[in-house]
Amino acid sequence: MGENIATRAAYGKALVELAEKYPELVVFDADLAGATMTNGFMKAYPERFFDMGIAECNMVGVAAGMATCGFKPFVNTFAMFAAGRAWEQVRNTVCYPGLNVKVVGSHGGLSVGEDGATHQCIEDFAIMRAIPGMTVLCPCDGNEMRLATEALLNYDGPAYMRLGRLAVDTVTDTIDGYKFEIGKGCTLVDGTDVTIIAVGMNVQMSLKAAELLKAEGISARVIDMHTIKPLDTELVLKAAKETGCIVTTEEANVMGGLGAAVCEYLAEACPVPVVRHGVNDEFGRSGKAPAVLEAYGITAEKIAECAKKAVSLKK
Repeated sequence: MGENIATRAAYGKALVELAEKYPELVVFDADLAGATMTNGFMKAYPERFFDMGIAECNMVGVAAGMATCGFKPFVNTFAMFAAGRAWEQVRNTVCYPGLNVKVVGSHGGLSVGEDGATHQCIEDFAIMRAIPGMTVLCPCDGNEMRLATEALLNYDGPAYMRLGRLAVDTVTDTIDGYKFEIGKGCTLVDGTDVTIIAVGMNVQMSLKAAELLKAEGISARVIDMHTIKPLDTELVLKAAKETGCIVTTEEANVMGGLGAAVCEYLAEACPVPVVRHGVNDEFGRSGKAPAVLEAYGITAEKIAECAKKAVSLKK
C-alpha cells in the first residue's frame, strides 16, 4: 500500500508536475486555492493561474472563452459550487458547445465533515451525469488521481472530476495489471459470488469489505469504477454474467449516480440483483468525517452487509 494522501492534494501536485509538459494548461480558482490545493500551481506558474474570486459562474465562462483560444482550462472550486452554483454555465457555456474545459469539484461527499449539509455535495454525480456529453470521474487515491489528471489533459472535451478532502490510502499502485483509462473500470480483486462496483474512497472500503466477506466464505470481486460516465458497460456486463449479483457503492446519493448508471444499463442488458449502497436520499450533517460516514453507513462493514443481501437475492 502506498502513501496516505487526499486526492485533492495529489491533484494539486499533479498540476505542478504536468505544467511543463502541457504549456496550454491554465488553472482557475474561485478564492479557494488553499483548500482545492491549486495554490502550488499558483506559486509555480502565476502567469497561468487565475483567481476569479467568489464568482464561480464567471470563472466557468472565462474558462470557456480561453478554451476557444486553444488553452486547456481546469476550473476549481468546491463540488457544491461547481455542480450547484455554476451548473447553468457548465451546461450552456461548456457542454452545449463541447468546449475543452475540465470542471474540478473538491470536497465532495459526506467526508467534508464539519462543513455540514450545505457543503457536503452528494448530488454532483447525478447533476453532472445528466448533462449531455459530460464525462464524470472520481479517482479513488493519489496514484489514480495523478493518472486521471494527465488523462484529462489528453482528453478533448468537457469533463467533471470530483476530489476528496480526507487523506486516503493509496491502493492502485500495488495492483498487478492496473492501468488507468477514462471510461474503463479496473478489477482490483477477482471473485465469483458477488461483484462490488465502487467509486472514490469507497474503493478502499470495498477492498476491506471483500476481506470481511472472504472470512465468511463469500468470494467478492471488486471493481474500481473511477469513470461513472461513460460507464464501462463491458466490464459491468461481464461481472453480472459471471457473479450473478452486484453491489454499487458511492459516497453520494444512491439516486442518479454510479448505482443508477449500473441499474439503468443492467435492466436492459442483463437483469441481475443490484443493491445500491450510498447516501439514501437524505442530507448530511455536521461532524467529524469518520463519525458522519459511520452515521450514514458509508463503511466497509455496511458494504459487506449489502453484498450478503445481493447474494441472497440471486435465483
